[in-house]
Amino acid sequence: MISFSMRGVRQLELHRLILALIVFCLLSMAFLAYYVSNSPKIKEAPPLPFSDCGGVVAAAPGGQRAPLFLPPFTGRQRMVKAVDNSRTEPVVLVFVESIYSQLGQEIVAILESSRFRYHTEIAPSKGDMPTLMERDVGRYTLVIYENILKYVNLDAWNRDLLDKYCAEFDVGIIGFFKANENSLLSAQLKGFPLFLHSNLGLRDYHINPAAPLLYITKPNEVEQGPLPGDDWTVFQSNHSTYEPVLLAVTKSSEALAHLAPPRALHATVVQDLGLHDGIQRVLFGNNLSFWLHKLIFVDAIAYLTGKRLCLSLERHLLVDVDDIFVGKEGTRMKVTDVKVSQRFFLIRICVFAGTEEEDEGDDMLLQHRHEFWWFPHMWSHMQPHLFHNVSVLAEQMRLNMQFAQEHGIPTDMGYAVAPHHSGVYPVHSQLYEAWKSVWGITVTSTEEYPHLRPARHRRGFIHRGIKVLPRQTCGLFTHTIFYNEYPGGSRELDKSIRGGELFLTVLLNPISIFMTHLSNYGNDRLGLYTFESLVKFVQCWTNLRLQTLPPMELAEKYFQIFPEEMDPLWQNPCHDKRHKDIWSKEKTCDRLPKFLVIGPQKTGTSALHSFLTLHPAITSNFPSPVTFEEIQFFNGPNYHNGIDWYMDFFPFPSNVSTDFMFEKSANYFDTEMVPKRAAALLPRAKIIALLINPVDRAYSWYQHQRAHQDAAAINHTFHDVVTAGPSASKELLTLQSHSLKPGTYATHLERWLVHYPARQLHIVDGALLRSNPALVMDGIQRFLGVTPIFNYTQALVFDEGKGFWCQRLEGGRPKCLGKSKGRKYPEMAPETRAFLTEYYREHNLELLRLLNRLGQALPTWLREELQSASWS
Repeated sequence: MISFSMRGVRQLELHRLILALIVFCLLSMAFLAYYVSNSPKIKEAPPLPFSDCGGVVAAAPGGQRAPLFLPPFTGRQRMVKAVDNSRTEPVVLVFVESIYSQLGQEIVAILESSRFRYHTEIAPSKGDMPTLMERDVGRYTLVIYENILKYVNLDAWNRDLLDKYCAEFDVGIIGFFKANENSLLSAQLKGFPLFLHSNLGLRDYHINPAAPLLYITKPNEVEQGPLPGDDWTVFQSNHSTYEPVLLAVTKSSEALAHLAPPRALHATVVQDLGLHDGIQRVLFGNNLSFWLHKLIFVDAIAYLTGKRLCLSLERHLLVDVDDIFVGKEGTRMKVTDVKVSQRFFLIRICVFAGTEEEDEGDDMLLQHRHEFWWFPHMWSHMQPHLFHNVSVLAEQMRLNMQFAQEHGIPTDMGYAVAPHHSGVYPVHSQLYEAWKSVWGITVTSTEEYPHLRPARHRRGFIHRGIKVLPRQTCGLFTHTIFYNEYPGGSRELDKSIRGGELFLTVLLNPISIFMTHLSNYGNDRLGLYTFESLVKFVQCWTNLRLQTLPPMELAEKYFQIFPEEMDPLWQNPCHDKRHKDIWSKEKTCDRLPKFLVIGPQKTGTSALHSFLTLHPAITSNFPSPVTFEEIQFFNGPNYHNGIDWYMDFFPFPSNVSTDFMFEKSANYFDTEMVPKRAAALLPRAKIIALLINPVDRAYSWYQHQRAHQDAAAINHTFHDVVTAGPSASKELLTLQSHSLKPGTYATHLERWLVHYPARQLHIVDGALLRSNPALVMDGIQRFLGVTPIFNYTQALVFDEGKGFWCQRLEGGRPKCLGKSKGRKYPEMAPETRAFLTEYYREHNLELLRLLNRLGQALPTWLREELQSASWS
């Protein structure tokens, strides 16, 4: 018993000892975690930005460049023919392998980033070539083949057709050859005095300074080291038409030993000067994956289009710095950081507190405040879209202004940026009003217009006098503060700088605005490292001239370069999650219409509008005090009021699924910019157009203008109006255009079909609406998918006095449109009708072909026109 008790005591003490050790370990771990999280991080010195170009080819005695070994191209003087393709449209024709091919997408991405117009086709090895000419004008100024073999192996007819076009209009060709496991190691390019040697490993990329196409590319650099992959192709020729552009050394001394001595340079990109067959070309022995190929590709486009498709060498950069006085403790700038960072970056004004060293850094920033450009932010990072009262929002801004004034911070830049892009786009009108009233803001920037991705689609716009510039992404966020902890590794940051995304952003955009954060200038100073390295790399490899301007001057320059971007293109905020997150919760896309009645004018659209509103599930917009039942949003100055203004014309639907809201604006039909604008905001909307005989429509418009005392209509007969020549008065020609132009139905419908699929378009027979409206309304209900089906036979009654169908009230009494609708006119003069019938003959034939293609029924008036003797 005694021995058992002693053993139990020892076990109890052992358990207590183990428990004490566990508690001690836990406390030690907690203390260590606290110490690590609250102690300054011991780290290496901040990385140094690139200090020199590196890899420069040694200069020969006398300051001349040492000659490159260019077998067999060495020492020839070229007579380069100047490019003149002025008789072509500035459009690039791109032949791709498929719509999903990577190289094809990279080609298109560069064209889109540069804002160059293009047209893509699946490359035919056989079959029809797309139409290359129209009325003696070339449709394309440059041809690009994703796979040059598709061009080389064209059938004789199409090859001859394309080559003759290129020779006649001075159109160049860019082609790519990407070797694979099935490629011949050596072969002659069919029809050319050019040999290809494929599936090679290369290193040490050189630029030939004698290549005529060099424009942006600076030729005094060597990209040292192996090139990625072992699928490179080099070109060899003895013909004087070929000039190497990029050259490299084979990795293996045995490769191509029979062609050239070891360390010889072999051409991987060549320029065909057109001395062989009169057509200039640039051929790449790989794709665009390697960054230097993208740079040469941009130069090739500029050269082969005679600089028609190129940007100037000027590049403007602006770097904003966010979170000044706001960054978290331990991430902010200290005195040494401020000393190093005294460069002309824009600084936001906000307020917060940090460590003693960081507070000293803030004090030093304020001491040197006149060496920076400052601009206002929102107090405490408040998001403007959360404020629905302009006065309250303005009061928040005044808190920032008070802080700036107390510390002598200059804030007269006329520039501001909202937290998280809130209120800038999608537009929150209260923000724009408060900005102007408090700060006098005229310029801002955002990544969100029209969408964050793809970045190459970002654009600028002007709203309520404030210029909104596109902002670019540089990969620096509040949490990217240490070089060795950069997401994906520090090599990812350096790759972006050295020919990657950041470099391409500067290359392809004449103006780039970047957002960085206070934390990027403390710690490892990644902000300084990134942009100093970027500037050095750009200066080493390009002839670009980097500079900056204050925001207001920068905005002026941007819209001088891109004046077509002044007008915004409003998108649906509910189709982009990021937009919906920074859009007021009090707003809803359910207030947008599900279908549009687009006209044209004087075809019966008012009657159709009144019939539609009889349906219990269909609701029209509230009337406008200026344009009555029409909003006229997409076609004129109302568009610049923004979508908040537009949605205020519609009620909140009681049932989103079954309620159908619509608007009717009859001048939408033939106004050029309307289809694009409507499709951007209402891509799923259904479109209804109402067509009558265009001759009768023109006469109705003329009589409408007479009733409104239009001077030209009062003083001229209808025959005078439609037959007036180009020397007639401006007023008469304007009336003629408004009378005749809307009646070219096929032309306007084709424009709508560019932006809407055919299944969303419904053509209403205006003559049938007049004679049998119930039948027409049944067809519209089926097209819309609205329920329940409304009985228009019971809802409508024919009014003998009006000569038209009207709403049936209780007791069978009619309720018709006002006196201005359904006017009776004198008969049109027979010679005028004959003139207009002939005028619209070809247009009506185009309409016939279009409706047959769409599978839509022919209007009764069109069938009658086709059957008349004058059409025989």
